[in-house]
Amino acid sequence: MAQDSWPSPAHNGRAVTDTEYEKIAARFSGDGVYGDPVSSTPVVTAGIGWSVNVKANAYASVRGHAWYSGSSVENLPITANVSGSTRVDRVVLRLDRATWTVRAAVRQGTPGGGAPALVQDTGDTGLYEVPLAQVTIRNAASSVTVSREELYVGVRIRPCTSTTRNPNPTPGEMCFETNTGRVRVWTGDTWAGLFDDSGVIGINSPLSAWTIGTESVLQKRNGNVHLRLGSFQRAAGTLQGADESRLPVLIPSAYRHPNRDQYAICYTTGLQVSRAVIYSAGSDRPGQVWLTNHPSIEKGENVLPGSGVSWVVD
Repeated sequence: MAQDSWPSPAHNGRAVTDTEYEKIAARFSGDGVYGDPVSSTPVVTAGIGWSVNVKANAYASVRGHAWYSGSSVENLPITANVSGSTRVDRVVLRLDRATWTVRAAVRQGTPGGGAPALVQDTGDTGLYEVPLAQVTIRNAASSVTVSREELYVGVRIRPCTSTTRNPNPTPGEMCFETNTGRVRVWTGDTWAGLFDDSGVIGINSPLSAWTIGTESVLQKRNGNVHLRLGSFQRAAGTLQGADESRLPVLIPSAYRHPNRDQYAICYTTGLQVSRAVIYSAGSDRPGQVWLTNHPSIEKGENVLPGSGVSWVVD
């Protein structure tokens, strides 16, 4: 069969069938209700007796087909349950390709069998359903219990830079910062980091009092900094146990904790334990690493930090 595309003057005089429309629109719009589970009220609530109510003025999309619930509440009947076991039904938004309409409908479950599976036919015929709520009907009960199950339309990831994010984002909106390589999500209050990776960064900062035996490195991934301190050999005279000494390391400003110092266990020659402090951005030694608790260390003796330290920066 030859290639084809639509809408186009070369395709059926620019006329597009329902099936052809779905081929396009299903990728343009995510399936689900417009809104979010925090600020939006439930689409489905319990009605009187064996029934549920679908709220007014709700909008949704199923395979690119828009749905409006109407200007007034609609009541859907639920079949009574006298089976001896609890039954769980589902209220769904159903695209029926026999009529090409989307309607709120009830998919009845099997007593004792849990919620029924959604029907999601992806061909040119059949049904396609997305969930709105689960309805629990206990044996011989005179009313039903409704639990929310709305599928909400997602927001696509928006490319931007770290200074040009959407100034009016919606909860769940994500962006990819092309200048930083970070993926962020708007929580409703702040842009939280989902993904970033700095790669391995060397952070040696040579000092005359210490010789560097092994490079100190860090890597920031997904908002967390992971530090591996290298090894150091005393090059100056004896470091007395009561004295502090700065180690030849400097944490770059972007990777410092804003206000909390970090601590690392170290071992000195002779298997004695020492402690190093990794100072926060808010300290008077920002980004510096100091050996603060240690035995007397002679020239030529080594300081070997533990395996690693990590902290959150965003």
